[in-house]
Amino acid sequence: MSAQGLVVSHAQVTYGRRAVIHDASLPELQPGTLTALIGPNGAGKSTLLRGLAGLERLTGSVSLQGLQLTAMSVPERARLITYMPQHLPPGLGLSVIESVMAALRVGGSGGDYLEQAYAALQRIGIEHLADRMLNALSGGQRQLVSLAQLIARRPNVMLLDEPTSALDLRYQLRVMECVRGMVRQHQLIAVIVMHDISLAARYADNIAVLREGQVMGFGAAHEVLTPQLFADVYGVQARVERCSQQTLQILVDCPIGG
Repeated sequence: MSAQGLVVSHAQVTYGRRAVIHDASLPELQPGTLTALIGPNGAGKSTLLRGLAGLERLTGSVSLQGLQLTAMSVPERARLITYMPQHLPPGLGLSVIESVMAALRVGGSGGDYLEQAYAALQRIGIEHLADRMLNALSGGQRQLVSLAQLIARRPNVMLLDEPTSALDLRYQLRVMECVRGMVRQHQLIAVIVMHDISLAARYADNIAVLREGQVMGFGAAHEVLTPQLFADVYGVQARVERCSQQTLQILVDCPIGG
């Protein structure tokens, strides 16, 4: 039986002589699931995501529905996978709605681009920004527009690098609800780099933990997030508890050692 999901095997990304990602493998990521990549700074999370997107030279195997992504041309790969970077480029001379329509044209999705673009803005709750110019938006607002561009194209795989980093609490929750809803409704695969571990535990089906370019753990949040993992990977003494609504909460008490 051929794989239907995204499979990463023995991935390696090297900068010069230094391997940033080495021998990283993930179990098959199934359609309809959201995976959070967590780990300390410098663990290689963003590098791995860029490698999966084809923006860094990655050796090893990356396949989607049994097809080797590394053997595809950039346009072929872009039709299957979309990537949202952590640091967005400066705003261009386009309105918000025009920028989302432009993303749809690049994706070649067909249909009524204006209707699809507005629906994407509505899904995130930023339709009131439709006529604003990109270069007049705050960093957080541009982050939301970038997400609208991505979800409007409805790719097989969404790769997002810290999509909530510049957002206030309300929009952090809204973005994660939106991404998880898209993933469930359209049977997409999402891989998201996250620093907020409690947010990752709340929304992700799986947690992948990276340290020094290697995968240290993978599985459901309640299986992976343990006091021992926080000691080994983050160097902190932490407690993992459930609140009154049975949501996992991470309580960090103190650093370990000097």
